[in-house]
Amino acid sequence: MKRRLMISAAVLMAGSALAQAPGGRPVRLVVPFGAGTSTDIVGRILSESLGRSLGQAVIVDNRPGAGGTLGSDLVAKAAGDGQTLLLGTVGTHAINATLFKRLSYDPLRDFVPLGFVGATPTLLVVPAASPWKSLADLRAASDERVSFASAGNGTSGHLAGEMVNARLGKSFLHVPYRDGGQALTELIAGNVQFMFYHPAAVLPHMRAGRLRALGVSSAKRSAAAPEVPTLAEQGLQSFDLVAWFMLYAPSGMESGQRERLRDAVRQVLSRPDVREKLMGQGIEPADMNGEQMTTFGANEVAKWGEAVRRSGAQLD
Repeated sequence: MKRRLMISAAVLMAGSALAQAPGGRPVRLVVPFGAGTSTDIVGRILSESLGRSLGQAVIVDNRPGAGGTLGSDLVAKAAGDGQTLLLGTVGTHAINATLFKRLSYDPLRDFVPLGFVGATPTLLVVPAASPWKSLADLRAASDERVSFASAGNGTSGHLAGEMVNARLGKSFLHVPYRDGGQALTELIAGNVQFMFYHPAAVLPHMRAGRLRALGVSSAKRSAAAPEVPTLAEQGLQSFDLVAWFMLYAPSGMESGQRERLRDAVRQVLSRPDVREKLMGQGIEPADMNGEQMTTFGANEVAKWGEAVRRSGAQLD
């Protein structure tokens, strides 16, 4: 009898938690890049804990394509009922605003920021068989024989490569791929010579001896790979590029629903186990309130807009 009462109480508690959200339906967390990419890894770190905070399942839905614009556009046009969220990035919500001549969404107007997940540098990596051991070796390489991969035109990895070109006086060929996973596969196979990408995706390959890091793009070394020197340490003064991740909902959301989601996201991002997993992937969490996230987003659009214009990258 006692056991039946305990089970009944548990069922009632679960039902109450699900009732806090519209219909208790699973929330869709759209990741606008492919499975196995750094954004996908972050999305899966967050989804389980976010589901517990919301009292309903959170399902990762990978919608890759066009530099993250396909998945982002899907969420921009979704109902603001809390059932469809987006894991946005520096690419989808800063770079693309200038990169695309006709972007199908406005990264500032069409979304509500829910929580700043964290920032991460990119690692300059080469295949394990590469003779290069440092930035000096790359500087000495012949332009005609070197190409670099990226997860697509205008991504942070592409812009980092173009900035290296400019700073070294090189004209290394950029080879954009459908997504970061495909680019990494081609890099490991030796079909391209280097790539800038997030620690979350490259660290497993470094540990397995398939890739080697020559440098890190941030002003300070990455906590996930402290042995890797910064590019600034190797002569590229003031070189400082970091990527970031932010959770968004479609705009037009009722204020009570928005604050419910922000509270849930805040709980998730304050959990020591979640923060530890993020930091293990090279992502450094930072606390921001709603106003700070809005200001940060606007500043990033302006900053990366300038970087895109300097690179000359432009997409229809």
